[in-house]
Amino acid sequence: MSNFFGLLQNENMKIYRRSSAKVMIIILLGLILAAGLIIKYSGDQPKDDPHWKQSLIQENKDLNKQMDSVKGNKQATDYFKKTIAINEYRIDHNLKPHHGETLWTFVEGAAANMVLVISIFTIIVVSTSIASEFDTGTIKLLLIRPIYRTEILLSKYISALLFTVVCLITLFIASWLLGGILFGFGGAGDVYIGYANGAVYQSSWTLEVWKGYLLNCVSLFMMVTFAGLIASAFRNGGLAIGLSIFTLMASSIVVNILQGYDWVKYVLFANTDLTQYTTGTPLRDEMTLGFSLAVLAVYYVLFVLVGWAFYTRRDIKA
Repeated sequence: MSNFFGLLQNENMKIYRRSSAKVMIIILLGLILAAGLIIKYSGDQPKDDPHWKQSLIQENKDLNKQMDSVKGNKQATDYFKKTIAINEYRIDHNLKPHHGETLWTFVEGAAANMVLVISIFTIIVVSTSIASEFDTGTIKLLLIRPIYRTEILLSKYISALLFTVVCLITLFIASWLLGGILFGFGGAGDVYIGYANGAVYQSSWTLEVWKGYLLNCVSLFMMVTFAGLIASAFRNGGLAIGLSIFTLMASSIVVNILQGYDWVKYVLFANTDLTQYTTGTPLRDEMTLGFSLAVLAVYYVLFVLVGWAFYTRRDIKA
């Protein structure tokens, strides 16, 4: 066990000593800053409405009329019901809505958009980490010691996922601080108003943002595992990075093309977006959260077993 923790420490040192990891963090911070400045200065922020309750009442009347006109469209109807219910909840509990960008809406928006960037960074880290040992021949030095290949592979995989955690923490802290600087810290104590299973609820913004991180990271988790499989099979970091990023980018297109077929629910990318269940708009009506988790588990086990087999059984060239 001590050998494994030593390997894990060694892999983390390798990641953070590389200039590429530092560049990735700088790029992440730069993108957050650019997004904040664009939002802040791209247009005038709307002013607070002193008669917000009357405005919400009128908005609900308009939404009810629109909902009547789209009967049969479940997705649109659910959206209108959600908005109307939240508006009514705000009126009943005297919770004034904020207009324009706020600290927390900026953090939420950064979470939705920057997780994709972090996915790409982690794919690069895990692919480079696995393939470079064979490219440089340092795998031989590791295997001279009483260490199993499984331990080496697992340490690389866990280190890459820990890098993801570091990026997420950096994203949260940086977006929160920048959101407060640009849009004010006055709303830092606001509660989150959500809607699930036909009911409105209150929650903590911090809890909801991290819930969003976890749901959005499902795709990251699967694609990082897939990248590890490709790197183990072909021992080529460039191929693993390119193929994994292409698959990640093309996934939504593939799902949109195939969504008319019943068997699309068994496709990996139809199940990686678990937010479809929090919003109440699954890809297909018969799909459930439990079903998607089961499908993801099957793909995950398959990726792990195939990647492990390639990494541990193939000969090392002299």
